[in-house]
Amino acid sequence: MAPSTFYYMYCPEDIKSRYHLLVFDTQNQPFLPLTDFYHDCKGRISESSALSYLKNLFPFFTWLEVYSNYQGKTVRWYNEPPAIRVAVEDYLIDEMACKVREKDSFRFINRTVKSPNTVNRFLSSLKSFYTSMNRLKQYRYPNPLIDTHSVVHEYKSQTEGVRTGKPRMPNVAGTEEPIPHRRLTDSYFKLINEEWQPEIIGDIHLPYQVYQAGKQVNWSLREMVIARLLFESGARASEIIQVTIGDYRSRKSFQELSTFTKGSHGRRVKFLRFSKDTVKLLHRYINTERKKLDILHRSFDTLPDDSPLFLTEVGTPFTYASWYYHWNKAMKTSGLKINPHKARHWFVTTRLREIYSVSTTENEMIQRKNQLIKYMKWKQSDTIDIYEHYFDEEKHREAHDSMFNNMMAKEKEYLEHKKKKIKQKSNVPLVRTSIPIEIDEDIQALLKF
Repeated sequence: MAPSTFYYMYCPEDIKSRYHLLVFDTQNQPFLPLTDFYHDCKGRISESSALSYLKNLFPFFTWLEVYSNYQGKTVRWYNEPPAIRVAVEDYLIDEMACKVREKDSFRFINRTVKSPNTVNRFLSSLKSFYTSMNRLKQYRYPNPLIDTHSVVHEYKSQTEGVRTGKPRMPNVAGTEEPIPHRRLTDSYFKLINEEWQPEIIGDIHLPYQVYQAGKQVNWSLREMVIARLLFESGARASEIIQVTIGDYRSRKSFQELSTFTKGSHGRRVKFLRFSKDTVKLLHRYINTERKKLDILHRSFDTLPDDSPLFLTEVGTPFTYASWYYHWNKAMKTSGLKINPHKARHWFVTTRLREIYSVSTTENEMIQRKNQLIKYMKWKQSDTIDIYEHYFDEEKHREAHDSMFNNMMAKEKEYLEHKKKKIKQKSNVPLVRTSIPIEIDEDIQALLKF
């Protein structure tokens, strides 16, 4: 029975093929457009990002085969841009619960409360797919996810000046309107009111839940070391898996290793730091499990610097895809719904909590936060502000809970006091109204006013 959705499989290591991964359609047949897209992306971005792009497109391509319709026909990925745009718009409305509004030559997309948080990733992935198809000369029309009209309009606005038919004067002339620093996106589908929000992972026991999940499926030392490095260093999985022995040796401390970051094109521009317990496990892995897999059975001291730190069972460099198989198996077996990137968010949340607890002055807190920003290699320093908003909310919750506790205590105090007064009043003998009460004349005169 054919699967209900597109899926992928890795090429077995004992089979030679130009494809590292192959995509299959709902009829169990190889689907080369998405296969070529993945390999084109993998040559420009990290393997994990390429795989993420690919997975974002599987539901849409499945939907195309079953539900799409344009002028009475099923839409194919290679159709002209108008057909593709209609299909995407229908998919956004019917499957992703979005609201679509026409605007000039493009569409504004609004998410609703029923929309998944993957709308932006889907649109980015599909736009990237057609970019690859154009580059590989497999799609003969302009990219349907790009608003060509806005691109032309922007080019004209930045090259034409106030003088008709003549180019812009230089900025120093002061006769032209300044060019906006930030341009409107060239996407045909523009997602509005969409800001990136990091996940706040506040469960202090999360790493130990993951380690326990790994033990349940018999993780090797390799998988356990990588998992510990994820939580202890705050690095992306690819930044750990693809390092070399030389990256580890290059640091003065055994608790650190050098690595690349997203956008550094392989240049080692950052370092990772981890615990002494993880150092022991790492060295044990290198000198036992890794040594057995190494073709020359070399230990740490005899390995050359360009040797990969982690190896597969057949002695080849370990890859993200190979590692993710073990991670995914552990998460499914244990019932944990955790993707690897959540370890990074957990690290930042935990570090900030520590900064708040140990800093004694405002300057000390600022200094520690700046150190964290540099360590994480964030391009925008205000990324930390979104995490801090979480702690502001936590402080508010603590203060609010304290207020609730005080209110409950005061309410209890009031009820006990009222109960006591009623009891005292019930013990006072009743005054008979039939007995006249004599009041001093001066007091009677005051009571008249």
